[in-house]
Amino acid sequence: MTSPVVTVSDRPAPSGAPGTAPRLRAPRRPHTPGRPRRSVLLTVLTGLVVLYSLVPLLWLVVGATKTQEGLSDSFGLWFDGDFALWDNLTQTFTYDDGVFTRWLLNTLLYVGLGAGGATFLAVLGGYALAKFDFPGRRGVFAVVIGAVAVPGTALAVPTFLMFSKMGLTDTPWAVIVPSLISPFGLYLMWVFASEAVPTELMEAARIDGAGEVRTFFRVALPLLAPGIVTVLLFTMVATWNNYFLPLIMLKDPDWYPLTLGLNSWNQQAQTAGGEAVFNLVVTGSLVTILPLIAAFLLLQRYWQSGLAAGSVKE
Repeated sequence: MTSPVVTVSDRPAPSGAPGTAPRLRAPRRPHTPGRPRRSVLLTVLTGLVVLYSLVPLLWLVVGATKTQEGLSDSFGLWFDGDFALWDNLTQTFTYDDGVFTRWLLNTLLYVGLGAGGATFLAVLGGYALAKFDFPGRRGVFAVVIGAVAVPGTALAVPTFLMFSKMGLTDTPWAVIVPSLISPFGLYLMWVFASEAVPTELMEAARIDGAGEVRTFFRVALPLLAPGIVTVLLFTMVATWNNYFLPLIMLKDPDWYPLTLGLNSWNQQAQTAGGEAVFNLVVTGSLVTILPLIAAFLLLQRYWQSGLAAGSVKE
């Protein structure tokens, strides 16, 4: 006796057959008549913003390749017949006994100590305020928020009077010490540390016998890398472009940063007989922004890595 052979038909079962699930179709997105128009408008506005940002940079790059005569005789957004970039760089770094190099080293000193110290203090303070509960925490929060709302220029004159009584004006400390305070960086690290560093990881490290210092440097600090880079870039740009504070604090040109030095050259170029240094102002401005561009390009990878390192498995 042979058993019956059961065959399965390749034909799909009807939608109404019992035991079969009906096929669900994804709902169609309703057509919005104004959507393409808004997309085109947004693209145009974005293009205008990009153009507005890149045209001055293009003018600066093109102008640094021209001679003094080419800057006044040729079109600003296109190159001249004489490519004088190397000659301009040589003149910029050798003019007035190489004072531009001194200004560059001064700026690096102010950024290294001021911005670096401000970032370190912001990381320590933000981590402590985010992960430790102590009396007066809300008061500290109110003070930090209030300090963020106060512009730095409003504090420049009181800072000058205080440093004048201490005898620190016309010294590098008059620029470095005020740069160590970054209320916005402290607030940013406070918010970032409260979310990026899980409390469970800290408790696990303490159970394993790690102290608070080791927990901070071995557990919390790697997770805070994106926030640290963000604060470092903000403080570095603010210190690099700082103009008003050195203007009222420094009188000796040997301690000028690049901002004050280039401004003195620009004022010299506007006087009678000083037009010959205008190409040095343009070339020096180009050299001034190159370190900032390099810093952004080198540090942006830290924003894209380590963001999921603080996930906790359950």
